Amino acid sequence: MTMGMLAALLALAGCDNQAIKELEEGVSTEADVVARFGQPENVWDAPDGRVFEYNRQPAGQKNYMITIGADGKMRALRQVLTPENFAKVQPGMSMEALRKMLGKPAKVTPYPLKRETEWEWRWVQPPNSPMVFTAVLNDDQRVLRSGSSPDRSTEAP
Repeated sequence: MTMGMLAALLALAGCDNQAIKELEEGVSTEADVVARFGQPENVWDAPDGRVFEYNRQPAGQKNYMITIGADGKMRALRQVLTPENFAKVQPGMSMEALRKMLGKPAKVTPYPLKRETEWEWRWVQPPNSPMVFTAVLNDDQRVLRSGSSPDRSTEAP
């Protein structure tokens, strides 16, 4: 990893941490969220409002989902690249459900001859192990299998 990429990564993490400290569930408004995090990568409809996706892939190792209630107040702010969420990824899950749960992947690699596509997310397994979660989708855009492995891209050559 180059020093410039490392500096950018650290700056992004610092900005996110500061923005998170400045927001309070049930008090902060949609405008507060956008002022701290910027425009969301995607907006999903939810039963009680909307979910804003803030993607930190491929350079970062987190993705945030922020729920805005029907009243315009922030209901939840969560980092979704977690072992608990990865455990919910099951064969047969749709691509849309996967995207709504984990956010945009860091990398998408099609394998046309196998009729499969790999989606990868970079994440950190506590306390500080860089990992990659991979979900393999079939040509019907459904999960075939998934799993985590060490992130080899962070190792020195």
